[in-house]
Amino acid sequence: METSATEGEAVLTFEREPSTYKHWRLEIEPPIATLSLAVDVDGGLMGDYELKLNSYDIGVDIELADAIRRIRFEHPEVGCVVIDSAIEGTFCAGANIRMLAASSHAHKVNFCKFTNETRLEIEEASAHSGLRFLAAINGACSGGGYELAMACDHLLLVDDRASAVSLPEVPLLGVLPGTGGLTRLTDKRHVRRDRADMFATRAEGMQGDDAIAWGLVDELAPPSSFAAAVRERALALAAESDRQGDAVTLAPLARTSGDVISYQWVRAEIDRSTRSMAIEITAAPDPDWPLACARELDDLLCHLRFNEPEIGTLVLRTRGDAEAVLSHDASLADPRGHAQRETALLWKRVLTRLDLTARSIFAVIDPGSCFVGVLAELALAADRSYMLAGVFEDDEDPLPEATIQLTAVNTGSMPMLNGISRIESRFWGDEASATTAAASTDKPLAAAAAAQLGLVTSTPDDLDWHDEIRLAIEERATFSPDAMTAMEANHRFCGPETMATKVFSRLSAWQNWVFIRPNASGPEGALRSYGTGSRPTYDRTRC
Repeated sequence: METSATEGEAVLTFEREPSTYKHWRLEIEPPIATLSLAVDVDGGLMGDYELKLNSYDIGVDIELADAIRRIRFEHPEVGCVVIDSAIEGTFCAGANIRMLAASSHAHKVNFCKFTNETRLEIEEASAHSGLRFLAAINGACSGGGYELAMACDHLLLVDDRASAVSLPEVPLLGVLPGTGGLTRLTDKRHVRRDRADMFATRAEGMQGDDAIAWGLVDELAPPSSFAAAVRERALALAAESDRQGDAVTLAPLARTSGDVISYQWVRAEIDRSTRSMAIEITAAPDPDWPLACARELDDLLCHLRFNEPEIGTLVLRTRGDAEAVLSHDASLADPRGHAQRETALLWKRVLTRLDLTARSIFAVIDPGSCFVGVLAELALAADRSYMLAGVFEDDEDPLPEATIQLTAVNTGSMPMLNGISRIESRFWGDEASATTAAASTDKPLAAAAAAQLGLVTSTPDDLDWHDEIRLAIEERATFSPDAMTAMEANHRFCGPETMATKVFSRLSAWQNWVFIRPNASGPEGALRSYGTGSRPTYDRTRC
């Protein structure tokens, strides 16, 4: 089943496995894996639309994300992934236009965000996992299809005088290439901006020698030798890989749904009156904990984005023995071997997904907490952190005073999308404070010491504790969600700009704005007019 029912409403789920794929075919022939796109025209996940020309919706991309993750963990013998199409003459037409026109604004934005994250996971696997990607463009490749190709290391285009690459969103749809197309064109492929301007306004795109000359693809091959050229290039890319080790099986997640969502190590409870979700992560010395916990938190964040759009505040708590976290931290900070490397990189991606989630984040550090090492990253990722000064005096058997503890994980092994650690981002422009905070690693810090170092926001005593947190959550619910999303995204990513931050901040903000303008989504806008034979009507005002 693609969806499940909770209280009468469809719930989008994010777990897949290859035998259930509707749209992708995965074949493993070491050292090559081939992912062939063969979209089921009638397999749309969120409405009544046809997925023609290998166009995609969120269901197609959920399968792609699952396939990439499974190859990374379960197939260390694979050094190169070939992405091609099983439909003759069409590589991929990009995001399905009917789906976009019919979707809610929130779904469109989260769809683009999820797609962006999947593309970045491909690029991260290339940069840090020794896994190379080859786009075997064996047909027309437009919009999101070309953006998927650009996420790969090498683009090989069939030279058949018909197949072209294009970003037709501006001339045909009145929107932007929403999964990073414009940014990758200039920042990754280094296409000159005047050429990028021409290409992005040319609906038919470019093919053959012209595409090579402008740097839009890397290699051409005629139809008669295309398959041989793909294999030769894939083997050459695989030869660059350092992947080896034992496979790591991604077992199905155990999860309950509803207003209480429970996994093995992660539990969430929704309070609809304050539009908040309390998330509790339990640490354990279990050797499977790092991978299982990361997967559970990742699944919860995806569920939150698509299925709970009115939840505005996340309240993060941790429980368990700090020593349990420390027992795993060395392998996360300095991973050795296939399993440790992929697990550490997964934690990095999950923390990044948290950074990019449009929700207010509060960390609550009280007795019994274990904000240590990788779990301390949650507190550093939060917009605010509250730490109890002392203990709860009224408890008959009070737990010891809460502490936090930084480790090597917090000083650079899990950077944000801007390429710096969360400590550096927290103290951006104040190098002395950043250095002092980083020097406190491996020392348990009680509330006074943590506050002095600037690692927490507020340290109420037990008399004010519950009221201060309650009022903060209630206050957040009174603010404009739009203002909160904009403010938080601005604060979280101070410091350097990278291709990834451009994709999510600059481009996504523009796309967010463009999507709700009548020129795109209005009754006579481009998205609704596409394919009808009628030309869109534009408000010609520039603003």
